[in-house]
Amino acid sequence: MTGELCDSFTSKREGVEAILDSVERVAGRVPVRVWTTYGQFLPLPEARAEPLRVAAANWLAAAALAGSYAGPGAALFMDIGSTTTDIVELWKGKPVPTAWTDVERLKCGELVYTGVRRTPVCAVLGPSVAAELFATMLDVYVALGQVPEDERDHNTADGRPATKSWAHIRLARMLGGDGETVTEQETNELAHRAMDRQGEHIGEAMRRICQRMPEPPEAFVLSGSGEFLARGIVAAAGARIVSLGEQLGPHLSEAICAYAVALLGKQAGG
Repeated sequence: MTGELCDSFTSKREGVEAILDSVERVAGRVPVRVWTTYGQFLPLPEARAEPLRVAAANWLAAAALAGSYAGPGAALFMDIGSTTTDIVELWKGKPVPTAWTDVERLKCGELVYTGVRRTPVCAVLGPSVAAELFATMLDVYVALGQVPEDERDHNTADGRPATKSWAHIRLARMLGGDGETVTEQETNELAHRAMDRQGEHIGEAMRRICQRMPEPPEAFVLSGSGEFLARGIVAAAGARIVSLGEQLGPHLSEAICAYAVALLGKQAGG
């Protein structure tokens, strides 16, 4: 499960209940089992009774799948998505996280609340730009050619298409200007600064985790829509890189949590 933290809900408990209600309606007579931070599935009634154990459990499923690609030694799983980044230590093919809830994972660096699409540029660059939702990191990576343009994608700060021309206009607003008064060179420089800072932010968290591991990771297992960013972050470590984008294809890599839950459910017998 993910989504229970959405501000449409007044609490995680309410969010879990709403999501489980929706799943139950769609499933009809099909039995529902819910993945938990215990690393196991619960029947629907038991999941309802332990809402905080099924809340935000999706990352653990992805880490469990990543472990099967990591090899027998120490490894690190990094999934950079549209909104968040998960960094999970792996040992002998199994996830060994320090924390289990979003609150605790944020504290220890295993959850970094930054991603390559929805994160506001001002959250990455701070007071050097306008503190307003004028542009997101999607604009940064579209401008830099890391994410392809998509005229049909209107999940942007202003609801206009995810194209280079509109990304330029949105990024120009971050500098207090507009598409006419700010040059494309200036917005391109801004995009590079944002990419570098986001990489530094994630890299700092990664190094914190590596420092507390009993031995350096022999492999990095990477996934998510931001795998291109993860590659740059881990390259200097000199360890083996396993791309789930290459192993599974980019679409499954971007939906690695859902795919992992499906595989785990099948292995569990349903």
